[in-house]
Amino acid sequence: MSAEMAPDIADLARTVTVDRARLVAYADASGDQNPIHQDADFACAVGLPDVIAHGMWTMGAALNLATDYAGGDPGRVLSCTTKFTGMVVVPEGETVEIRVEGRVKKTDEQTGQQTLELTVTCDGEKVLSRCTAVVRP
Repeated sequence: MSAEMAPDIADLARTVTVDRARLVAYADASGDQNPIHQDADFACAVGLPDVIAHGMWTMGAALNLATDYAGGDPGRVLSCTTKFTGMVVVPEGETVEIRVEGRVKKTDEQTGQQTLELTVTCDGEKVLSRCTAVVRP
């Protein structure tokens, strides 16, 4: 990616997969051992349909797109915001797909910073809303 971060739509869309093994690995790395992310019986007992992905994992999957768009340097992602509005349900033995699509919403002509608007869906339903990232050249 060049320092100009040309808004090529191919750079602003991807599908990310998640399964139970990835959730366990994320829980171990993050320290978030909440059983709703690993134990189906517990998740169902508290009213969830099944085990769900960590919201922060989902946000990280979205921000990975912004990082790659900004040349692969996470230091060029200056800020991010989102609202968690849906769940990524991960049934046992299945791999679930999350679709992340972005567009350049705004470019600051003086600094070259760009605000990316990210749309994150699972099974056609939004799981993150008002998801944005500001990246620098």
